Amino acid sequence: MKEVSADILTARTAEKSWVSVFADLTKARLTLLVLLTTLVGFYLGWQHVAMDYWLMINALAGTALVAAGAAALNQLLEREHDAKMRRTQNRPLPSGRLQPTTVMLFGGITSVIGLVYLALGVNLLTSVLGAVTLISYVFIYTPLKRITWANTLVGAIPGALPPLMGWTAARNELSGEGWALFAILAFWQLPHFFAIAWMYRDEYAKAGFVMLPNIDPDGRRTAQQSVSNTLLLVLASLCPFAFHISGRFYLASAIILGAGFLWCAIQFSRQLTHARARQLFLASIIYLPLLLTALVLDKVK
Repeated sequence: MKEVSADILTARTAEKSWVSVFADLTKARLTLLVLLTTLVGFYLGWQHVAMDYWLMINALAGTALVAAGAAALNQLLEREHDAKMRRTQNRPLPSGRLQPTTVMLFGGITSVIGLVYLALGVNLLTSVLGAVTLISYVFIYTPLKRITWANTLVGAIPGALPPLMGWTAARNELSGEGWALFAILAFWQLPHFFAIAWMYRDEYAKAGFVMLPNIDPDGRRTAQQSVSNTLLLVLASLCPFAFHISGRFYLASAIILGAGFLWCAIQFSRQLTHARARQLFLASIIYLPLLLTALVLDKVK
């Protein structure tokens, strides 16, 4: 029996290249989103006529290293729990493709290099924000997932810092405009994650993660949180216009996109089904890139 299990593991390992394994370890799609929002923050924050592409590349490279390292350390701490969930059991550690020591060294070294890179190649403020992102994601949000459903609220902080890092990379200062970008990403994450948590609530419970739908059997609190945070997102999305970062085209886009997203959240609150949760999740996936595109296209010069 052990020989059969070993053969299955070997076959699974052979299925993926090392590039694919490390893409899974660094959560490549999530890291790509981090870089996209960092880039948007940098572009919106840049004030000069000629773009400093080298500074932009340094900001993206350092942020990518920090994000990759944080993702690896997150999986290191959650490897036993990931093994109990169907959607995560094939990650590098639960599947046996990588060993904990390897992941610990990779995550730690990559994160430190990223922070030093940001400090030397961009500015100290952006590096400090990168450190806050790393610490809050790995050492606060990750353990809280096994303690309280409020982990989702805490997790929205490191998820929303990349556009602020892009802003500080461009301007080397914290300002209301940068915090507006932070607020948009923070409030966007909440209905996005509540939809995921509702769809996979049984798996989260099995793995030992405390998500709101697991302690909210009738779904009332999950519905309230989804609608209220989507409404706050709509209000936050108006701030770039109020701060004169973007113009009327963006304002119209934010109102239309926000109305559609809010409608999906309300529909989910009325019918707490897998289908409505998936609809809300898909709406969140569509909403963010369209909103960011409108921001970039209608930047006030």
